Amino acid sequence: MSYRIALVVGSLRRDSFNRQLATALASLAPPDLHLVHARIDDLPLYNQDDDAHQAPPVRRLKEEIAGSQGVIFVTPEYNRSIPGVLKNAIDHASRPYGQSAWAGKPAGVIGISVGAIGTAVAQQHLRNVLAYLDMPTLGQPEVFIKHKAGLFAADGRIAVEDTREFLQQWIERYAEFVRHHAEAEVTI
Repeated sequence: MSYRIALVVGSLRRDSFNRQLATALASLAPPDLHLVHARIDDLPLYNQDDDAHQAPPVRRLKEEIAGSQGVIFVTPEYNRSIPGVLKNAIDHASRPYGQSAWAGKPAGVIGISVGAIGTAVAQQHLRNVLAYLDMPTLGQPEVFIKHKAGLFAADGRIAVEDTREFLQQWIERYAEFVRHHAEAEVTI
């Protein structure tokens, strides 16, 4: 069996370290995980008045998430929290109330930053939101990557061996987490 995993990157910056991390992570995924970037850059600002008539980009995002067996959030940290664009995407795909595309999807949370603590605070805030959305979220290992020169190779892969090995272990642990939740769904 193969699993489609939506990659939701919380940065719109063209040269985003988090986008680079998401792309590198996809190259480390086991063969049964197919990581696909979910687009969030064209979403309008969330407005509850639009719930009954969601814009085409919102419907597309909800379909991408609904068609996935899991979601990996790759987030920067802005002002000690998650970026507004990520929160906007989360809000859109969770609405209207009772029609959340996120519910039940096994989540992974990672991030990279130039700061010493990586994206630790943003990830904690995101985990609080994901708990409310009923997304089982991989707790360990946590991934707080500090960006440094030479981390990414010219081909986009992780060039630093110990970081690559750590991310390889993380994506394999996340794959086990997804398989476990998929099996649990089947047996219910």
